[in-house]
Amino acid sequence: MAELTGHEPAICGDPRFFGVAGPFAAGAVAATAGAEPVGDAARPLSGVAPLGSAGPTHVSFLDNRRYLAALTKTTAGAVIVHPELRDQVPAGTLALVTPEPYVGWARVAALFHPEPATSPGVHPTALVDPTARIDPSAGIGPFAVVGARAEIGAGTRVGAHAAIATGVAIGPGCEIGSHVSISHALLGARVVVFPGARIGQDGFGFASTKDGHISVPQLGRVLIEDDVWIGANTTIDRGSAQDTVIGAGSRLDNLVMIGHNVSIGRCCVIVAQVGIAGSTVLEDFVIVGGQAGFTGHLHIGRGARISAQAGVLNDLAAGATVAGSPAIPARDKYRQIAAIRRLAARPVALRPSAEVAE
Repeated sequence: MAELTGHEPAICGDPRFFGVAGPFAAGAVAATAGAEPVGDAARPLSGVAPLGSAGPTHVSFLDNRRYLAALTKTTAGAVIVHPELRDQVPAGTLALVTPEPYVGWARVAALFHPEPATSPGVHPTALVDPTARIDPSAGIGPFAVVGARAEIGAGTRVGAHAAIATGVAIGPGCEIGSHVSISHALLGARVVVFPGARIGQDGFGFASTKDGHISVPQLGRVLIEDDVWIGANTTIDRGSAQDTVIGAGSRLDNLVMIGHNVSIGRCCVIVAQVGIAGSTVLEDFVIVGGQAGFTGHLHIGRGARISAQAGVLNDLAAGATVAGSPAIPARDKYRQIAAIRRLAARPVALRPSAEVAE
């Protein structure tokens, strides 16, 4: 085993952890990126790396002008850049020109480091109910539990110690991480659930009396549509009398809390530590910054943007951008901050101390 000194060079795509493919000709890499190669399209390229550490066989990218100086010094074999920056690519480096460099980088990185194929079959230590239906191409990891009448689709991987409860249906091409628990849920195709996530547990519902609290049965489900990603240790409660829904293509970061009956539209982005209380509706393409919180029974319009740590107490119109707690239009919030700063910068005239009579 190699001894670590704390000064090891950075490695992008360490083969101990990531699949490796290639080399590929620059023309094939450009086609994957949706880019036009400016230079030798036959040049062989063997991997991806940041601008500062890329060598003559690596592909890198620039999507932020803040790092323009690094572009001019790079020794990368090829760089994915915006058309406006093609002339900034140094001599000897091939420019792969596209109006969306970051999208191109995502596709090229996946080209060189593809996801490993599913190893089909059930691990000997897994516990699978005889009434469960598991596609022969699916893989069930060590110590995983699959309950009665559960369904696991083609090519789906279930990680070690995951618990798939009775009746759960998981579609094809899904990735269920280790120690995930899923109950009362139906998952579509290509859903990715990262380790430790909890899906389908009771919602926080109870009736209060003078003698205490009475739990209200949570009789809904969780419906997760195609191509959703759910971050590590995120929790999604099942509905009370209706379903909790996560729309197709949405991305939930780590440590997100989704309450019962919440409906999230297509392609929403919810960053870490967000909490959304029950029966709130987010329409399509809503973006929520980290640690934002929502009270229940709200309606958030399509394309709304909620800044980090915002406290959302009221409905938001489509396209709204809000900040602060309570959340208000972001422009108003920033004006308030600027006004407070100006007040704080003013010199303060101190009143003379009163003389104390002896």
